[in-house]
Amino acid sequence: MSFAEGRARIVVEGVRPEVDAGRFPIKRTLGEAVVVEAAVFADGHGSPACVLLYRRENERTWQELPMRALGNDRWQAEFRVTDLGQYVYTVEGWLDEFRTWRSDLIKRMDAEQDVRVELLIGAGLIEAAAGRAKGSDAKRLRAWARDLRAAGDPRETEQLALDEALADVALQYPDRQFATRYPKELGVVADREKARFSTWYELFPRSCASEPGRHGTFRDCERWLPYIAGMGFDVLYLPPIHPIGITDRKGKNNSTVCVPDDVGSPWAIGGKEGGHKAIHSGLGTIEDFQRLVAKASEAGLEVALDIAFQCTPDHPYVKEHPEWFRQRPDGTIQYAENPPKKYQDIYPLDFESEKWRLLWEELRSVFVFWIEQGVQIFRVDNPHTKPFPFWDWVIAEIKKKHPEVIFLAEAFTRPKVMYRLAKGGYTQSYSYFTWRNTKQELADYFTELTRSEVREFFRPNLWPNTPDILPEYLQIGGRPAFMARVVLAGTLGANYGIYGPAFELCENTPRDPGGEEYLNSEKYEIKQRNLEDPASLRDVITRLNQARRRNPALQSDWSLRFHPVDNDMLLCYSKSSADLSNIILTVVNLDFANTQAGWVTLDLGSLGLDDRPFQVQDLLGDGTHLWQGPRNFVQLDPQVLPAHVFRIRRRVSTEKDFDYYL
Repeated sequence: MSFAEGRARIVVEGVRPEVDAGRFPIKRTLGEAVVVEAAVFADGHGSPACVLLYRRENERTWQELPMRALGNDRWQAEFRVTDLGQYVYTVEGWLDEFRTWRSDLIKRMDAEQDVRVELLIGAGLIEAAAGRAKGSDAKRLRAWARDLRAAGDPRETEQLALDEALADVALQYPDRQFATRYPKELGVVADREKARFSTWYELFPRSCASEPGRHGTFRDCERWLPYIAGMGFDVLYLPPIHPIGITDRKGKNNSTVCVPDDVGSPWAIGGKEGGHKAIHSGLGTIEDFQRLVAKASEAGLEVALDIAFQCTPDHPYVKEHPEWFRQRPDGTIQYAENPPKKYQDIYPLDFESEKWRLLWEELRSVFVFWIEQGVQIFRVDNPHTKPFPFWDWVIAEIKKKHPEVIFLAEAFTRPKVMYRLAKGGYTQSYSYFTWRNTKQELADYFTELTRSEVREFFRPNLWPNTPDILPEYLQIGGRPAFMARVVLAGTLGANYGIYGPAFELCENTPRDPGGEEYLNSEKYEIKQRNLEDPASLRDVITRLNQARRRNPALQSDWSLRFHPVDNDMLLCYSKSSADLSNIILTVVNLDFANTQAGWVTLDLGSLGLDDRPFQVQDLLGDGTHLWQGPRNFVQLDPQVLPAHVFRIRRRVSTEKDFDYYL
């Protein structure tokens, strides 16, 4: 301990937010606040002062913000992230001698004690502050100290000592020689807005052809753009678009027997045309892909690309870098398995290879290649089967030059693994929403995601279905279940997506009883659908996405609050903008078979409401109702519409005694 440190009398601890003792950064999007709290205190009766320090990671100069006292030695301040990239922040505190002197002086004066010596002490502190000040402030402080020493009348001297304006100047120049700084610089990753609020639509381009049986192309996919954008989606997510291997190609329904017309799985990457930087010849050329990206952008859509780091036996890597794959004792290469599932058509990469550094560099170059083609969003397949250090490194490397890039982790695995991937850099993450069905399950899970430390690093992206997962709820619940789940996804989460058009057409036939695989899965064959099917949920989804775009309350997650309902089949929750100018109240019937009714009990204070009547305008069903007080009645028929998405409009009275609602 140095001499200076030995005289430091301030303790700074308990800084929040802080993830894993500062090992990982928290996440924010542009314009969002980082609210920092810390415990700052001193021995004895001295008055502590503290500041929040923050800066861009690549800058040297700290910005300072004074922290305000919350009570019980807790202090708080906040700053906003305004640029993409990484910020760092910490807290510094010191014993404020001038503030302590002034506080004690007031107490002595109130007790009518002799304060002549204390006034001389104060003059000395003010002179010291003048030495740290510049310009007019220094002159004002020197004059103040001189007047304190020269004043004769005790009453005038005391009044001069308590001059508020001069005290404010002195407080700007504290003695921080023995300040204590929190020993860690904590990180913040600032992402673009789409990291916080996005609406995804997954589509297989090879199924976009207008003629039955023909392999779709990127040009065919262009014709779908108005349909997808018209429903209000802003991300078009494509499964892998690379060449598909021939060796051990899977047939329909994941059969190990392949016939000549079988197209194979897009996740079986690599063929004679190339690997992860090549395009399946049936889809088109690299120029066709670039055109699709541009056309999608014109329609208000960003193209997200699936990255799956695995190879078929026909992938160029297998011949060029056999050391990147695990060799079995019989000389064969280990194919992928997730017992009892077997994936004979793909080889996993061996990240424990002696040539791992070259492997890492090559995989980074895959991301760079597609960024150069205009892709800024990547959905990564099964990242939990690759090492955490690799993701920590590659995401950080990409974001150094391309901080706008978004990474979505498709990791349906154990919670700690999912959370570790998010901490290591993933912008968004798949979640357990797909399997949370009951009122208690949903409330507990989303309370964890939005009210605990998890929210600082884990941004959930909610998917009611995927090409791999047809949940039991959708299998048995039919159209009402699909409606309920998409409303839950789109209102519980600011980020959500669907695998379409399977979702809006309510495809719900499993391959096997009790399983979650689709019968005749699109993963293994080309599909053709009737987008004009009258049973389509297109209109419902469009209304939902319009509500999301028009209401800031639905564009973030942290304001989520659950409200009691006296019926366990009804789930009620609200979201609001920070200033409570926009409030959305959602009620969902979780019973896809029966009409359910009940009384909702609202926390009026949290919604900025009082005892006056207020309107609830249904953004899905168009109805408007007048409610008053905390308890209000709801009834939902799942065959008609299993959910209300209400916009709350508060009553406002004018001088002419005319009421209207905002």
